[in-house]
Amino acid sequence: MADISRCTVIVLAAQRTGVVNPLASRAGVSHKCLAPIAGTALINHVMDVIAASPEVAKVRVMVEPDGQEALAPLLAPYRDRGLAVDLVSSAENIVESVLLGAQGQDAPFIVTTADNVLLTRKAFVATLGALETHDAAMNLAAKPSVQAIHPEAQRRFYEFRDEGYANCNLYGIAGPHAFGAAEVFREGGQFMKNPKRLITAFGLFNIFLFRFKLLTLQSAVGRMSKRFGVNVAALVPDDGAQAVDVDNERTYEVAEMVLKQRAAAGS
Repeated sequence: MADISRCTVIVLAAQRTGVVNPLASRAGVSHKCLAPIAGTALINHVMDVIAASPEVAKVRVMVEPDGQEALAPLLAPYRDRGLAVDLVSSAENIVESVLLGAQGQDAPFIVTTADNVLLTRKAFVATLGALETHDAAMNLAAKPSVQAIHPEAQRRFYEFRDEGYANCNLYGIAGPHAFGAAEVFREGGQFMKNPKRLITAFGLFNIFLFRFKLLTLQSAVGRMSKRFGVNVAALVPDDGAQAVDVDNERTYEVAEMVLKQRAAAGS
């Protein structure tokens, strides 16, 4: 479906309006993505993987205007090496930010977050590759692989009939036609606080099947694809670390442990 030889990467680096992130406060920086981990700012761990991917034509970093001045020096080395990197003012919610990041850019798109410090080239390539045959791709790591990283690596899992899965902040979008499914998240996706919106988005019968674990992951994704009219690939990386982003002190410590292990192993 998509020509995966070149892509645009959208990196979500903004923080919630009116919320002061504890990790940012501890590090004395304005945004969490600027906080150091294993000696390097969070966003640089992500950018290093992106910059090592020859398929990347452009990177769009979505962040509030008040964070752009601080981010610019961290992104300058990538620009100096010839990578096209734009700082773009983010919107109030994730979907609007992604749409802004994609505006006027070449498809396909890879979307990730600036705190996804354990992102690997392997996961990046697999997500991009899925867009050759699918409209969109998402990554979910199986519970055993996540817990093999650390028992506290992730505490929340989506429970399906076959296994529990944790979300990875790595998505692929083949083109503008695939953005339609994301519209249900435009108001923030707070479905659990708004059951009516949940039912409208996914359908009452689908919710029933999920609630009682009557669906495997792949059958659930098949139903979701049919519901939204897009062909979605659910990728399950072997590396459970792909489901560990830096959300809080607990996941910071787990991510730092993995980064140090990788450094010691030379990977």
